[in-house]
Amino acid sequence: MQYKNLGRSGLRVSQLSYGAWVTFGNQLDVKEAKVLLQACRDAGVNFFDNAEVYANGRAEEIMGQAIRDLGWRRSDVVISTKLFWGGQGPNDKGLSRKHVVEGLRGSLRRLALDYVDVVYCHRPDASTPVEETVRAMNWVIDQGWAFYWGTSEWSAQQITEAWAVANRLDLVGPIVEQPEYNLFSRHKVESEFLPLYSTYGIGLTTWSPLASGVLSGKYGKGDIPADSRFALDNYKNLANRSLVDDTLRKVNGLKPIAAELGVSLAQLSIAWCASNPNVSSVITGATKESQIVENMKALDVIPLLTPEVVDRIEAVVQSKPKRNVESYR
Repeated sequence: MQYKNLGRSGLRVSQLSYGAWVTFGNQLDVKEAKVLLQACRDAGVNFFDNAEVYANGRAEEIMGQAIRDLGWRRSDVVISTKLFWGGQGPNDKGLSRKHVVEGLRGSLRRLALDYVDVVYCHRPDASTPVEETVRAMNWVIDQGWAFYWGTSEWSAQQITEAWAVANRLDLVGPIVEQPEYNLFSRHKVESEFLPLYSTYGIGLTTWSPLASGVLSGKYGKGDIPADSRFALDNYKNLANRSLVDDTLRKVNGLKPIAAELGVSLAQLSIAWCASNPNVSSVITGATKESQIVENMKALDVIPLLTPEVVDRIEAVVQSKPKRNVESYR
């Protein structure tokens, strides 16, 4: 396992990480979670991602219980959570000071931790002044409840505004963004965010490297495995949007490239994400120990991604964004 700095910070995170979205609380409970988390640690993973909204808080409870049962030393792992959707009340969601403080307290209680290493703003909040959110994030850091803060699915403009407030008030700005990034979703990472990497030292912990499993190659038109996330009632709309003819045609076009390299399509897709120098960690998901073992082998695929191989991949997916970048300085 390789470890990279999270953006311009001194925090070191594993190049591949594990996220609890979908799985913990929906498909897995504590017993299964312990097996998966230990398999990750055995592979060198030190970064584990969660959110208050995952399984309505149950994902945090499962992760916290599993970590306690496994007896891990707290300093050996990096734990993150995300705040935005905390409940049904008018102040149980968003990025107000009230919800940031109460939401993080709730997350720490469910995780049974004194602090998280990184707390993210899970989405931008148009109804809360960005200065209020920046001040709130700095307050929870000052309390020792988190060491760093970041954003998830924010625009470059919104991140720039947060940094402008932080600089004006001599506060800590967001050091990391968590965007979707895979062979079918590239614009933010490869185009929109380009000025942020050098100006603010933003790191990336990217999610959905397999495009919700589509890039694993296990799905076909009308073919959805019973144990997959697309078989869950909550994800059937996503399945309908994702499993379109053009996407499946491109997935099939990638399979020969993976076969020639002697790797799985999932390993090729994860390696492609991890090879981007601006990506600090690729968040992977898995419901089986065997999937984690296979996913971790993606690190061995990165050296195989020669310019020629990358060009062949581009010719199939045809998703490379135009790099007409606005300046957000």
